[in-house]
Amino acid sequence: MKVRPFTAPLSQCAYLPDRLWRLTYAAIDELSQEEFHALINRGWRKFGNLLFRPSCPDCTACQPIRVPVASFKPNRSQRRLIKSNESVVEMFVNQPIVDDERVDLYIEHHQYHSETRNWPEQYGDEAVSSIFNFINGPFPIEEWSYYIDQKLVGIAYIDVLPDGFSGVYFYHSPAHRQYSLGNWICLTMIKRAQDLDLPFIYFGYYIKGSISMEYKATFQPNEVLIADNDWRPFLSRDSM
Repeated sequence: MKVRPFTAPLSQCAYLPDRLWRLTYAAIDELSQEEFHALINRGWRKFGNLLFRPSCPDCTACQPIRVPVASFKPNRSQRRLIKSNESVVEMFVNQPIVDDERVDLYIEHHQYHSETRNWPEQYGDEAVSSIFNFINGPFPIEEWSYYIDQKLVGIAYIDVLPDGFSGVYFYHSPAHRQYSLGNWICLTMIKRAQDLDLPFIYFGYYIKGSISMEYKATFQPNEVLIADNDWRPFLSRDSM
């Protein structure tokens, strides 16, 4: 593993706009799944050939969160979603590809969130570049594609780790919001891990107060990373 870390200057936080954030990055030439697993347990995440983690001086809102799948208990809303979607939404696991269908879906997803959550807009070459950044990295990732009536409605890029799956990035059709595809992707990650006897799903950062990140804690019970390799129970319906 070859790591070249650098820290960005303070800027407005993308998740909590009333705060400042700062990320430490590491450009990587080589990285195995085992090495990345060790880094996840130290709070790092990965996009393509870049590792990153927060290094904010006055905020610790970003909390790495994972779900122990053997003890997962879907809530009422998740049970309804499983019942309504399991016979309607088809999922396929393959190597990532880039084509017009995926680029168009990515643009639709970002356009909807730029209108509803003030995300920056992405079009054309910018969208293609973003997708390539997700899928090109030091080790192969999986593309989980989701279809309704043979129409592509969702994509999840997934890192496979020795003890589970780590979600890299999801995008899905705003025209199919009634299927709650973001939550459905999370449920399929949990189900596939259970089927393969993998103990954990890593959902990245939970951020209280961020609509884009807060939903991750609804998959319970879950754990958050307190310190290197120290995962502690966080939220559980049994304890609420």
